[in-house]
Amino acid sequence: MNLASIPSPSTGVIELGPIPLRGYAFCIIIGVFVAVWFGNKRWIARGGKAGTVADVAVWAVPFGLVGGRLYHVITDYQLYFNEGENWVDAFKIWQGGLGIWGAIAFGAVGAWIACRRRGIPLPAWADALAPGIAIAQAIGRWGNWFNQELYGKPTDLPWAVEIREGVNRVAGTYHPTFLYESLWCVGVALLVVWADRRFRLGHGRAFALYVAAYCAGRAWIEYMRVDEAHHILGLRLNVWTAIIVFVLAVVYIVVSAKIRPGREEIVEPDRDTPAKASDEEGSAPDGPAKTDADEQDADAKKDPFAKDEPGEPGKGRTAGSTEAAAEKS
Repeated sequence: MNLASIPSPSTGVIELGPIPLRGYAFCIIIGVFVAVWFGNKRWIARGGKAGTVADVAVWAVPFGLVGGRLYHVITDYQLYFNEGENWVDAFKIWQGGLGIWGAIAFGAVGAWIACRRRGIPLPAWADALAPGIAIAQAIGRWGNWFNQELYGKPTDLPWAVEIREGVNRVAGTYHPTFLYESLWCVGVALLVVWADRRFRLGHGRAFALYVAAYCAGRAWIEYMRVDEAHHILGLRLNVWTAIIVFVLAVVYIVVSAKIRPGREEIVEPDRDTPAKASDEEGSAPDGPAKTDADEQDADAKKDPFAKDEPGEPGKGRTAGSTEAAAEKS
C-alpha cells in the first residue's frame, strides 16, 4: 500500500453554470496562450514586430489541432472504427487524443501559409516559438491527468498516480508518465533558451534542437506506457516515430550549420518605411549630399574672381576693377 501518491481529480469537467469547462481543453488553451506570449517576446528580441507571432498562430493552431487529431485517429483507429465502437467519437477532441507528431507537422503547414502571406521566413518564426511550444506541451500534458490516461506501468513509488476504475482502465497506482513528459518538456525549453543565447542559433536550428531533445525524452517515456498501441519489431509506433524524427532533426542541425551559419540579420521586413523617390522612379542612386562648402567651390570655379579681396595680388578684381585697369592701360 502506498503511503504517498498523486491523486487523480474526481472529475475532468468543471461546470460553470451551463458551460462545461473540461480540464483537458483548459490545459491546451493555457498552453497555447503561454506559447504565443513567450514566442512574441523572443520574436521582438530577434528584431520582429509585436503581434506577428499571434497572427501566424491564428493559422498554425487550427491546423495543428486538426493534424494532431488526425494522427491520433489514424494510429488508434481501433478505438473508433472497430465493431462496437462509435465513429462519431473520433470528433470528440475534448475527450483526449492529440498526436504531437501530427500537430507539429500540420501546424507547420499553417504557419508556412501565414509566413508567406506576411513575407517572413518560417525557420526564424519557428526558432522564436520553439521553447514556447515545449512549455505548451508541458502544460497540456496535465490534461491527461484530468482524463486519467497515458499513465505508465504499475509502481509503488511515492509519486505514483492513483487511477480509479473506469472504461479500459484498472484501479491502482502507476507511473505518472504525463508528469515525466511535462517535466522533460520544461527541461527542453530551458535547453533551447540557453543554447540559443550561447550559440545564436538561427535558420531553424533552435526549433530542430527542440524537436531532437523532445524526441529523446519521448522515446523512453513512451516505452513506459501501458495503453494500447501498435507495435513494429517489438517497439511501440511512437517510439519508432521519435527515433526517426530525432535523426532527421540532428541531421538538419548539422547540415544547416554548414550551409547557413549564424542567425538571420532581418527576420521581418519593415513595410512601413516608404521607398525613396529615386528608387520608385527607377533612377540611379543619388551621389553624396552636397554641402555649403561644395557649392561655394562650384561658384568659385564658375567665377574665380568673384570673392577676391581688394588690395591683394590676384584678388579684389571684380568686374568694375577690371574695367578700370583696362582704361589705365
